[in-house]
Amino acid sequence: MIVGREKEQSELLSLLEKEESQFCAVYGRRRVGKTYLIRETFNYQFCFQHTGVAKGTLRHQLTAFRNSLVDAGMKCAIPKTWIEAFEQLKRLISNAPIGKKVIFIDELPWMDTPKGNLIGALENFWNGWATARREKDIVLIVCGSATSWISKKLLKDKGGLRGRLTSRIKLVPFTLRECELFAQASNLAMGRKDVLELYMILGGIPYYWSFLKKGLSVAQNVDQLFFSETSQLRDEFDALYSILFKRPMNYIKVIECLSDGKKSGMSRDEIMNASKLSDGGTFSNIMEDLEECGFIRRFASADTAQINALYQLIDNYTLFYYLCIKKNAFSDEHYWSNTFSSTFHNVWKGLAFERVCLQHIPQIKAALGITGVQTNVCSWFVRGTDKRRGVQIDLVIQRADNFTDICEMKHSVKPFTIDKDYAESLQRKLDAYQELSKDNRTTHLVMVTTDGVMHNSYYNMIQKEITIDDLFN
Repeated sequence: MIVGREKEQSELLSLLEKEESQFCAVYGRRRVGKTYLIRETFNYQFCFQHTGVAKGTLRHQLTAFRNSLVDAGMKCAIPKTWIEAFEQLKRLISNAPIGKKVIFIDELPWMDTPKGNLIGALENFWNGWATARREKDIVLIVCGSATSWISKKLLKDKGGLRGRLTSRIKLVPFTLRECELFAQASNLAMGRKDVLELYMILGGIPYYWSFLKKGLSVAQNVDQLFFSETSQLRDEFDALYSILFKRPMNYIKVIECLSDGKKSGMSRDEIMNASKLSDGGTFSNIMEDLEECGFIRRFASADTAQINALYQLIDNYTLFYYLCIKKNAFSDEHYWSNTFSSTFHNVWKGLAFERVCLQHIPQIKAALGITGVQTNVCSWFVRGTDKRRGVQIDLVIQRADNFTDICEMKHSVKPFTIDKDYAESLQRKLDAYQELSKDNRTTHLVMVTTDGVMHNSYYNMIQKEITIDDLFN
């Protein structure tokens, strides 16, 4: 059963209709459902399918590849090189029945071991053989969770594979609406606030949602997912980062800094100082990889140079891990149920809700009625000085119709109340933006909340309010 993904399924199936042989890369965050999508779309009917071995040596990879060839009906010895392995694959394809031959290679980045020359062999297979076949009948689909590897080795390759991909599909996490549909399809009785809270923890990762159980409250489900001795996701954090990155500890150092750092984010220099990692190509690659994989986001004010960019932890599950799971020092199996009304729980909710809003920009634009208006979506900040406080606005929507929406995002269990202190804080932000930014558009204050905004004497500051129902559209 596939929920959503209609566009991606249509694009995959269209590969079978093309006159030329096709080479498609499917990539996205681990656990987002790439493998399931491909297998379900093609009804598990492949001329050949193979999955790389996590942290396997070259020998392990080649042995596993031979085993996949055997499963496909071919008798062969273990190849010594990738060139030889792809020669065996050619023979398998050549002996296959007439018609389109779908070749599915999953977790391709795992197969790229030192000195294995996987890319050279793949290039030779595709450029020198697959595209040269008179039948033009090859549909090669490669897949990987190491998004940064896919980007560098395939999407931005400067060698023989440059420009050779005929299609690329980035599979993104589910939206709130898709998670709601997933819950309904799984017969989980949930209101939208329940779906929102689970989304703030699990993100739109179908694999995580698949473990939710009927008849349990949100708190009970979270306890059984993360805090019981037999919980399915108890060790997910270590598995997630160790599988994606060859040297995960340096990546985790950066993530830890951002989880402990300022809510507003940290600069590159601040991360280096806090993590004790040295500047250079390795550090740059770490930051790029984390951004490509969707764990962090880089943002700069719309009117400042990228060199002044800040970084924030954006992955829902990772944020939950550091703010909640790791703090469960006493191994309480009912930790989430027992701390549901605690101060730190509310702090986590505030941060997590902001991240969810930033993951639903199209829905916010639709609620503002500007889906068809050209926009520049960004953040804006100025650092504090001796004379003024620092200001940060996480979501700024600059519009081609000469308006700019300044969006404030607040989680609350009832309609949000703008009191005197918060009204003054909002006004400082608006004044600072109008004075210090290079934006001459008319500014509108937009409140994005769970339950709307209480109508009091400060309500008229707002030009538009958006609620979670809008985020579910």
